Amino acid sequence: MTQITSLLRPAYLAPAFLAIVTLVLGTAAAAAEAPRDVVFDVYRNGSAFGEHAVRFTERQDGQLEVDIDIALRVGFGPVTVFRYEHEAEEVWNEGELVSMTAETLKEGRRQRFSLVRDAEGRFVKDGETIDPLVPSSHWSGYMAGLPAVLNTETGEPMPVEIEDLGMSEVETGAGPVMAWHLRMTGTLSVDLWYDETGRWVGCAFTIDNQNIQYRLRNA
Repeated sequence: MTQITSLLRPAYLAPAFLAIVTLVLGTAAAAAEAPRDVVFDVYRNGSAFGEHAVRFTERQDGQLEVDIDIALRVGFGPVTVFRYEHEAEEVWNEGELVSMTAETLKEGRRQRFSLVRDAEGRFVKDGETIDPLVPSSHWSGYMAGLPAVLNTETGEPMPVEIEDLGMSEVETGAGPVMAWHLRMTGTLSVDLWYDETGRWVGCAFTIDNQNIQYRLRNA
């Protein structure tokens, strides 16, 4: 899901959505209260496919820890024919990503990376310095004007195009809700929804003729 490419266009994101994103990151930065956990049941062509969870913890030092776990599987009885796993830990301070570690199992191969923000505000990953970017973990939303996002599978910059589709209805475990609808387009087109508080509440995309739908469990 994170392998998505093209170019951000600032005009696409309406002021209302920018306010939503600011609210989310502002809440995290203040560390007065961690955001609510986000847990999705994931479906492939209508059948159970796995889970995508984002859980938040306020640390004693006031930083926000974000733990991300994705586990997707297709099998026939005990035989697994497809397996995808992704685990990541993000640490945020005052609305900025300060460190991240991630491990991904994809196509039978594991890939790991870690990065940390240095004193100059840049990311250092495996000895390489790169400009700081918003990670493609989706929960924090995407602001206008960014030339790229950080690919959370590889730790590399990833250009994207964001299209603002306004308000639309998305299905959750508690029924349909109205939410702000964005489309991220590149090698893959991903639809994302955020509610009035900025909470990530929906996701859908198609890959290899497989329709993938996220349904928020803890709505």
